Formats: sequence, structure tokens, C-alpha cells
Amino acid sequence: MQEVESIAPPLAHGLPNKMGLTPQQFFTKNHEDMMSKGEKWMKDTASSCTVVGALIVTIMFAAVFTVPGGNDQNNGFPIFLNKKLFMVFIVSDALSLFSSSTSVLMFLGILTSRYAEEDFLESLPRKMIIGLSTLFFSIVAMMTTFSAALLLMLHEQSWIFKPIICLASIPITLFVLMQFPLLVAMAISTYGPSIFDRKMKRWF
Repeated sequence: MQEVESIAPPLAHGLPNKMGLTPQQFFTKNHEDMMSKGEKWMKDTASSCTVVGALIVTIMFAAVFTVPGGNDQNNGFPIFLNKKLFMVFIVSDALSLFSSSTSVLMFLGILTSRYAEEDFLESLPRKMIIGLSTLFFSIVAMMTTFSAALLLMLHEQSWIFKPIICLASIPITLFVLMQFPLLVAMAISTYGPSIFDRKMKRWF
């Protein structure tokens, strides 16, 4: 049986039905409720994630000026400046700050979107994917910053910092369990193959 690439002939895509509606108009009319629900979900999710991202930005920005060990009173440089762990602390702090700032900007882009029908196809999901990905990365970098600071200050007290560092992995694990399935589903639905791209057989 011959395979076809589309459900309807291309010339019929813009023709009105018996109610005088084109396929696009008919779809819009019958999915108004779905659009309003999608808009509400997008706004609620973006608002919650914006609060988390802004909180991380605040914490990471303040951490730069309260480095572990303090500063040398003679020259003003950090006391642990030559320590490798201190470089890990600074780099991870900067990465967390930049990635959380990016996530906040993406979520603000969602909140200020016009929520047109075509925006739900790629624009809004792309912003949500970038926002969630950078937020997850900022949480990982924040926990790395915390662990590095703890090791610098308590490097001789391994019985204290080892259990605490293990506990630092809990927020990362919870975020993955709650948000990663959503992130994968959005990526597949946005960038995966569409039903209109699949080969379909004739019914008769």
C-alpha cells in the first residue's frame, strides 16, 4: 500500500468547512479552553521558578563578599586565595549566579509573553526548557559552592562535613525527580517528530 506524508491534500488546508471555518479557525475555536489552561499553567510554573531563581541569585551574589576564611587585613585578598578549593568555590558561585540569572530572564519572558496560539508550538516551550535546565544547573553549582566552602573551613573535621555534603545532594535529587520528567516530555513534544511528519498508510 502506498504511504502518504500528510492527512489532507495541501490544496485543501486553507479551504473552509460547511460552517465557513478554515482548519486553523476550527482548531482555535475548539481548543480555547486548552489554551487558557496552558497559559495558567505556564504563568504559575514560571512565577514559582522565578522566585527560586531570584533567591539563588541573591545568595550567590552575597557569597562573593562573604568568602570562607575572610580577607587578609593587610592586602584585602581572601585568605584561602591560593587554595584549589577556593577556586572551585569562586567558579561554581559564578556559574550558579549566571545560570540562575538566565533562568529568571527566561521565566520573565514567559510571564510577559503574549500567549498567542503559535507561541505554544515552540516559543513558550523553548523558554520553559531553557529556564528549567539553567535553574537545575544553578542548584547543582550552588550545592558545589556550599560543599567547597565547607571543605575549606572544616577540612580537618571530616566527620562533620562528609554527612553534610551528602545531605547537599538531596535538593538536586528532589529537583530531578520532580522536574526532569516534565523537561524530557517538553523537549520531545517540542523538538521530537510531529504526527504530521510520520509516514501514514491509506485507510482504503
